[in-house]
Order: sequence, then C-alpha cells, then structure tokens
Amino acid sequence: MLGPATPPLKLVASTPKGELKNPYNADIAAIAEEGHHIFLSMGCNACHGGGGGGGFCPPLTNDVWVYGPGDDTLFRLIALGTDALHKAAYNRVKFEVVIGQMPPFGAIIKTSDDIWRIIAFIRSVNPDSLKKADEPYVLAPYSPAQ
Repeated sequence: MLGPATPPLKLVASTPKGELKNPYNADIAAIAEEGHHIFLSMGCNACHGGGGGGGFCPPLTNDVWVYGPGDDTLFRLIALGTDALHKAAYNRVKFEVVIGQMPPFGAIIKTSDDIWRIIAFIRSVNPDSLKKADEPYVLAPYSPAQ
C-alpha cells in the first residue's frame, strides 16, 4: 500500500501521470515551515536560494514555472530530475532567464511526504501557484535538446 512513507521513486512508478496531488494543499501554512526545513536540509537552497528567490537556478517565487505549476509535474521534477522528466515526455512550457538542470532527488529524499512538504513550502513562498496546483502536465515527444 502506498502512503506518506512511500519512497518517491516508487510513488512515481506506481502513479499514472497527472494523478499526483499534494495532500497539504488545503493547509499549506500549517506545514510550510517543516517543508522549509527539509528544503534547506536537502540543499535546495544552494541552487534556489534560502527563501526560494533563486540563485543559479530558477526562482520559485515568480510565475515562470519552466515545466508547469501542477503538483504532479513538481513532484516528478523533484524526484526524477530534468533528464528523466524529459524522457517521461514532460515538456518545457516556459523559459526562465536562469535555467540549470534539476538533479534527481527521488533516491536522496527518503519519503514522498518529504517532497510534498517541500512543495508546500514552495507554494507558501509563491501563493499564486496554489491556484495552479491541478494544472495538467504537458507531454511532448522526447527530445534531448529540451
């Protein structure tokens, strides 16, 4: 049975595209600080800044979501990283001035719940993104040039 302790890569492999939903969307504020702690402890701040405002990778605080703002897409991007997301046919939908490759964290972050908490933190620093949490993913044929 899949639950909060499910390893992220197992959850991705067992869930059809478009069906991953953050269980914390109804109360982001209650979990955001825990998510921020995990964000910092996983080193996300090295690329995205301590408050998510960017660094040498895209800021999480603006409205440019390179692969889209949906929960399913964000979870898979964090778990799989850019290369595997492309191979799964997820398509870049916007471009940011600063773009770095997202490394895969699905084997580093031990539970799916921890990724959902990180996403809750991201939504807390970009509240408008919560309105787009159910936005569908964009699929395209795989192209290594993306």
